[in-house]
Amino acid sequence: MLKHSDIWHAIDRLAARYSLSPSGLARRAGLDPTTFNKSKRITREGKQRWPNTESIAKILDATGASMAEFVGEIGAQSQTALARRIPVIGYAQAGNQGYFDEAGYPTGKGWDEVLFPHIGDPNCYALEISGDSMKPVYRDGDTIIVSPSASIRRGDRVVVKTTGGEVMAKELLRQSARKIELVSLNRAHADRTLSAQEIAWMARIVWASQ
Repeated sequence: MLKHSDIWHAIDRLAARYSLSPSGLARRAGLDPTTFNKSKRITREGKQRWPNTESIAKILDATGASMAEFVGEIGAQSQTALARRIPVIGYAQAGNQGYFDEAGYPTGKGWDEVLFPHIGDPNCYALEISGDSMKPVYRDGDTIIVSPSASIRRGDRVVVKTTGGEVMAKELLRQSARKIELVSLNRAHADRTLSAQEIAWMARIVWASQ
């Protein structure tokens, strides 16, 4: 079970790692300086107050720490409740046969693993970006988390695999029964329009570890 005290201690330890006080960490993340004060962790009624996911995302962005680093600061029992190991492969490997089934769910062998928080999709997986074709949004070495079960809407960033084995990360501009229109994240690369027959699967990017 995830403990209230372990989450707050993880924030304290993250702050200390970057030579910051909890209030200094909040300030660097653009939050109210009192956000992580010990007096804010319990309400006046004596109820536990938990930090929200937006606040955690902001402190990770502000410090450059990864989610895996944050999870590593949490007690072992709480780590199990908060996170699980998900499969991860290189971006280039994703185009090869044997890593996904026909619906785009991870399958087969050869996957490594990475620790990541539960996001409600038991079939989520990670792709490690290679090359600079998606700069400045994603850079070489970044890891993106992909959820095959997540609903997709216009404006979402997605991974698309074609029937020819090409894998690309784009932004969904428009989707119809006959085609999808995709915007390139790197404006030096052309946008793409694919017919429905060309698409093996498409899944939403739900997190980027940068």
